[in-house]
Amino acid sequence: MTNRYAVVLAAGQGTRMKSKLYKVLHPVMGKPMVQHVVDQLNSLALEKVITVVGYGADKVQDVLGEESHFVLQKEQLGTGHAVLQAEELLKDQEGTTIVVCGDTPLLTAETLEALLDHHDNEKAKATVLTAKAPDPTGYGRVVRNNINTVERIVEHKDANEQELTIDEINTGTYCFDNKALFEALQQVSNNNAQGEYYLPDVIEILKQDNEKIGAFQIMNMDETIGVNDRVALAQAEKLMKKRINEQHMRNGVTIIDPDHTYIAPNVQIASDVVIEPGCVLKGETSIGSDAVIGPYTEISDCVIGSETVIRQSVAKNSDIGDRVQIGPFAHIRPEAKIADEVKIGNFVEIKKSTLDQNSKVSHLSYIGDAEVGKRVNIGCGTITVNYDGENKYLTKIEDDAFVGCNSNLIAPVTIGKGAYVAAGSTINKEVPEEALSIARARQTNKEDYVKKIKNGNKE
Repeated sequence: MTNRYAVVLAAGQGTRMKSKLYKVLHPVMGKPMVQHVVDQLNSLALEKVITVVGYGADKVQDVLGEESHFVLQKEQLGTGHAVLQAEELLKDQEGTTIVVCGDTPLLTAETLEALLDHHDNEKAKATVLTAKAPDPTGYGRVVRNNINTVERIVEHKDANEQELTIDEINTGTYCFDNKALFEALQQVSNNNAQGEYYLPDVIEILKQDNEKIGAFQIMNMDETIGVNDRVALAQAEKLMKKRINEQHMRNGVTIIDPDHTYIAPNVQIASDVVIEPGCVLKGETSIGSDAVIGPYTEISDCVIGSETVIRQSVAKNSDIGDRVQIGPFAHIRPEAKIADEVKIGNFVEIKKSTLDQNSKVSHLSYIGDAEVGKRVNIGCGTITVNYDGENKYLTKIEDDAFVGCNSNLIAPVTIGKGAYVAAGSTINKEVPEEALSIARARQTNKEDYVKKIKNGNKE
């Protein structure tokens, strides 16, 4: 197999997006468009991926990092001019170069691999990825000759009436013999309606030199959508969501309502998980088998164990064990570590805390900056008072402790193993093992108080 290279075109401003965010950085399913493209290319056996940057160059390089080489197109003078910026890195290389637009996030590695293989098998100097378009308006047309080979590609604005009737369109993705590409680019002119150097003109130049031009027609045009405005962005988001959800369902995940379930590209879900309506799963989340997620749960960058149930809750950047019960309406904030068979009930907030096996925080509590042992029961309305206005402090609740309802634990403080804290207590000193701590005001009853104030006597 010949050496293979890729050039990603990501230099255009994208004015139709009407956004301060550079076009190829607009996210589709939580990931920038250009990142989708480069990820797919990097899953192929390529020698080098080169991204052509222009507007927002620094930000694109920050996103892609070491996943790509970069060249700068200082002036946006067309796609041919953009590819030419990679000349110094590629012109002397033997092999095949694939050119892909950075605003085509739906292209798959399978399609790109098939295009490369077709190009190599046909021994073509150039191969165009084409598709049949129900409405080809705005697309370059693929003009074939009387023996059905590619004659040229004409841009919509430069097409005549007959050419405008053609429904086979250029998707903007190509394969070229690398040396032939850069030799032909030297001959491309800007004698057209836009005054730009078009990459498709390379096809005609190679054709005039009697070189073989191929075409590989993709069956699903949706995969080739280029995102130029917010309407196309929403369309790409919808198609990507459908693709991701269908893949999970084919892998054994039950998604009750796929149209209203959002699963980001890097989320991993084991078989026999049930995802109920309205869920949003983002980032590097992974979910173990037989878990139930939802409804209306949002999870970001979490590890979730098997048989865990989370309902109507939010969890972020945390580790959650097996057979855990969370929700409804719980908030698991970053850096929580929740061990197996823990129960987190309704209106409970957990932040940067560890809860060991079989412990329970059943309702209406805040547990922040805490270490909670095994089999601990934390009553309703308990608060770990972790912040003094300047610093955060640790609360430790050891194994088998029982914290009564409406207790304030003023950190730093330790509740010893097996200790009890009476309901309504404010604890600011260590509670020894197996002790009962009562820290509340003594109850005082004033007889006939109501009768006196009604008679105007407020003594």
